[in-house]
Amino acid sequence: MLAYRIATKGEAPRLCEIDLPHPQVGQVRVAIKACGLNFADLLMQKGTYQDTPPAPFTQGMEVAGVVDAIGPGVAHLKAGDRIAVYAGQGGLAEYGVFDAERAIPLPDAVSFEEAAAIQIAYGTSHLALDHRARLQAGETLLVTGAAGGVGLTAVEIGKLMGATVIAQARGAEKLAVAKAAGADHLIDASEDLRTHVKELGGADVVYDAIGGDVFKAAFRATNPEGRLLPIGFAGGDVPQIPANHLLVKNLTVIGFYIGGYLTFRPQIVRDSFETLFRWCAEGRIKPHISHVLPLSETEKGLQLLRDRKATGKVVITP
Repeated sequence: MLAYRIATKGEAPRLCEIDLPHPQVGQVRVAIKACGLNFADLLMQKGTYQDTPPAPFTQGMEVAGVVDAIGPGVAHLKAGDRIAVYAGQGGLAEYGVFDAERAIPLPDAVSFEEAAAIQIAYGTSHLALDHRARLQAGETLLVTGAAGGVGLTAVEIGKLMGATVIAQARGAEKLAVAKAAGADHLIDASEDLRTHVKELGGADVVYDAIGGDVFKAAFRATNPEGRLLPIGFAGGDVPQIPANHLLVKNLTVIGFYIGGYLTFRPQIVRDSFETLFRWCAEGRIKPHISHVLPLSETEKGLQLLRDRKATGKVVITP
């Protein structure tokens, strides 16, 4: 079978042919139909992602497909079942072997492409805004990088939760995408973020995927008792947070990493995914997928992420 693999730490990944894997105890083999690409995939190539597996490994974190074979000890799944798996690795291939306990059945109304686009991006936003930040209806949510794969879901879920959403993104095209997802107010990345947010009454919750100066500006535009979620650092600079300013405005900075919950509270992730798949089946959320590419064009898809030319998700279909 074909797989997109990092053979040696520090080497560029490549598409290669490997043996078909066989499921062991508690595992299932999946014929992979779709795999979502993530900024974390780029970090893994550099070895800088916190959960980079030891080489060699196949890239691809979020998977959707059909159960192809069952390992010993698996009773709740059968061959032919449509499932999604937040695997962390192994998704950019024609087949993959995954722990059966991570497999979540897919409603018939949810496509494989949608399932591959929902897990990390929507799961991150749903758990961050609901479980961690406790966003309330009527509050104001500021989302930076609002047209990216994760930021766009924060706009959509924030609106679904009853918040007024301020979206920041670069350029008219990306701002239009954020508006279509439900943003109430739009701020171009070239504009003064702090000034515009304060003119709109300030932010109660900040969902920041950029870091650096953008986080600093958002921090200064946060209302007293506001909550800030530093979700990612796409701008390349991890901001340093002045603790004395936290005291003055009674602010809370909230750490959140969805992968961490898989180790100490996996049921929270499972419950979130089941909710999101149900919302998708009901038409309450609609993943924005800007590109669907074959496995042979995986590098092209990752380059779209590097160049920030994707709006929403890039999905690979082996």
